[in-house]
This record gives sequence, C-alpha cells and structure tokens, in this order.
Amino acid sequence: MKQVKLRAGESFITLGQLLKYEGLIQTGGEAKHFLAETEIFVNDEHENRRGKKLVEGDRIKISNSEEFIINRD
Repeated sequence: MKQVKLRAGESFITLGQLLKYEGLIQTGGEAKHFLAETEIFVNDEHENRRGKKLVEGDRIKISNSEEFIINRD
C-alpha cells in the first residue's frame, strides 16, 4: 500500500488530484473518463466523483491492483 502525504496546510486532496499526482492520468480533464472506465473504492465504497475529498486515513483501491492511504507529513 502506497502512502500519499498531504502537503503542509492541506486538510484534503481530491480524488482527481490523487490520480494526477500518482501519474494515472495526465490532466484533470482525463479524470472523468478514467473514473467511468475504472473501478475505484474509497474506504471500501465505490466512488466515481473526481471531486471526492480524501482526508487523512482514507484508503483508496483502484481496480483490485493499486492501493493508497492518505497521511500527513
């Protein structure tokens, strides 16, 4: 499971930002298409909103392959 650290002063990151940060998409505009084509679970619940706020402790699983957890610095 890969750890994604929130930057200083941030209380959340959006799902779209996470996808871009991790290199799964190149631009924010690709997020909608990616989410329509790929199963993503946040804390074991299906999620398809690119604006979903991810906070410390959230667990993200992408298509039964990649897993992330949100942490603070």
